[in-house]
Parts: sequence; C-alpha cells; structure tokens
Amino acid sequence: MSSDQLVIEADGGSRGNPGPSGSGAVVIDGETGKVITEISTYGGVATNNVAEYRAVIAGLNEAFRHNPNAQVTVRMDSKLVVEQMSGNWKIKHPDMQVLGIEVQKLVAGKNVTWVWIPREQNSRADALANEAMDNEVDVIRHLSNDEVPSSKSIEFNPMNPSSIRAPGDVTEPLTTVVLVRHGRTALTEAHKISGGTGDDPNLSKLGHEDAAAVAKLIAGFGTESAFGHLPKPTAVIASPMQRTRETAAHIASALGVSVETEELLREISFGDWDGHTNEEVAKLWPEVFSTWRGSWTESPPNGESLEVFDARIREARSLILEKYRGQTVVVVAHVMPIRGFITLTMDGGPAGYWRPQVAPCSLSVIRHWGEDFAELVTANFTAHL
Repeated sequence: MSSDQLVIEADGGSRGNPGPSGSGAVVIDGETGKVITEISTYGGVATNNVAEYRAVIAGLNEAFRHNPNAQVTVRMDSKLVVEQMSGNWKIKHPDMQVLGIEVQKLVAGKNVTWVWIPREQNSRADALANEAMDNEVDVIRHLSNDEVPSSKSIEFNPMNPSSIRAPGDVTEPLTTVVLVRHGRTALTEAHKISGGTGDDPNLSKLGHEDAAAVAKLIAGFGTESAFGHLPKPTAVIASPMQRTRETAAHIASALGVSVETEELLREISFGDWDGHTNEEVAKLWPEVFSTWRGSWTESPPNGESLEVFDARIREARSLILEKYRGQTVVVVAHVMPIRGFITLTMDGGPAGYWRPQVAPCSLSVIRHWGEDFAELVTANFTAHL
C-alpha cells in the first residue's frame, strides 16, 4: 500500500560550478523509514543550485507517482532551495526561476513541507548525486516490495534524455509536448479531405466521445493511467480551427486550465481539394495529384506545399518551446502539424510527413531540451479509444 507520509531527501552537485553535475533523491516511507526509491541523474554541465533543484523535481515526481495525496516533507542541506521554496527568499537567477516555477507547479494544491538539515544528515542523496557524476548515467531503483515498477518507468529518466547515447551537454530545462489530434468530424467519417482553409467542421458525436476519452487519459498524467510517470500538463494550446478548439476544451476542462490558440498550428491547406475524397481528387486533377504525391515543393491548386508548411511548423515549435519552457503542454492540432513535430524530432526529412500514422484523438509525446535535443516517448497512442 502507498504511504500517506513521504519524505524526500534531495541533493545536487557540480564539479566546477558550473561543471559536470549530478542530482540525487531518495523517497522514504515517513511512517516506517523504509526507502522506497533512489534516483540518480546526470545533468551535464550545470551549477550546484540547478542540480539541487533538479533533484527536488525528480523526488517530487516520484513521490506523487507513488501517492498523489501524500503529505510530503522535503529535506535538504541547501539553505538556498529550502528558503526559496518556502517563499522566504526570492529567486534571482533565470535558470533557477524556471526550475522554481516547475517545483511550485508540482506542489500546487499538495501538502509539502520544506526542512533544512545539516549536510551530514543528507548523505544518501549526496552519494546518489556523486554516483551520477562518476558514471554519467541515470538510475532509478525501486526498493519497495509493495510496488513493482512498470516497464515504462524502469529505464525512463524523469529529467534528462533517457538514452546514454544522447548528447551529454543538455543544459535547457525539460519541456514535454503532448500532441493530440482532434476528434472525428463529419468529413473525417466520410473520408473527405479537410485542410486548414476549407470548411471548418465541428466535432461529430463520435468526435466528442474521442475527445472525452483522451481528456480522461491526460488528466491521469502525473498520477495514474498509462502516462502516470509523466508530469501533469499545465497548459493547453490549440489550432484555431473548430474541431481542435472543441477537442482542446474537453482536455482543458479535465485539467482545470484554459485554452490558448495558435494560428501557426492550423492544418496544411489543401486548397481546391478540400471536401473531396482522395479518389475524387485523383480523377479531377490526375496530373497535379500524381506530381504532388511525394513532392516537397508541389502544392494542390491554391494550397500549401510541404516546403512552405514545414517552415510554418518549425516556427510554431520554436514559439511553443520558448513560451512554455520547462513545462508540460498539450498541443491539440491536426495530422500534418503532428507529423511535422515528429519529423523534426526524428530528423526524418520530407518522408516524415507521410510515414507516421496519426489517428483521431491519438496521443504522441515528445520531450524537448530547448531546440538542441528531443526525445520521442510515444506516437499515435490509441489504447484509450
């Protein structure tokens, strides 16, 4: 059973300040004193204080994964972090401001107490931070016999890229982008083309059911569901089209946030082909249709080429990563924008725009560390539908 009282011991260090850094956190059953989880994460080049904040974030994520309603005591030998998180000291450094905001969002509505302890009482977390700096790898050890970790979290790094082959100098904070395609519309169900400049249909009855299902899944982030190991989203942004805004409204309601819209996320324009089936387009525009398939520069009549669209999606991604830096954000969009995000993540080239399947109200998750590095967690997840 999950304990109602948890203790986190957290510490971070940097050899050079800034220099190679490591973060360590221990989650302890506050009633029995038994260690539940040990977390050791390598942070690349960073300062001591940044590493300490990362340790706190890793510990809180694990504690609330174990029990979202637990009373948590965070124990640290960093007077700075304890006083800043207690609201007694201001956070002045920009990097720590971002991390401080992330911590505050994690503890919002929770019962969390911050306690300073002497360094000698924080030896377990200190040892884990040094383990990360020595080995330059990330380790999560679940030690409780009461809980067997799922395969999705055993090799999952909550703060840094999960693969040891990833670049070791990631310095930007983690931004998690949850991509959701809109639910079904009448045009979707009729297999008709629905682009960004043609008809703007509402969700159908089945589309609203799709949206409710994905909203329930996303509401379980950080606590339960297939994505309980990922932080709960703090923002929802959508394409301005009716079908995406209606889907986003379901998700925002489940999360208790509002919906923002972004014009750059609008679906690619199919121009004169909107409202037709693929078969009709092939008959009415045979030569253009044949040339357009697989082309980077060809566009439908009065529509958008992949070359032009790709530039728009790159701009959209940059805007989102800057505006929601260090957060988890849900992006409700269309097939082509989602394929664009995945293609940029995988460095896939033009073919990335037609190879991934993106079903209505499917979910894809990409973790970003600025624009320098990205990690695909999942694509076209549909088990909730």
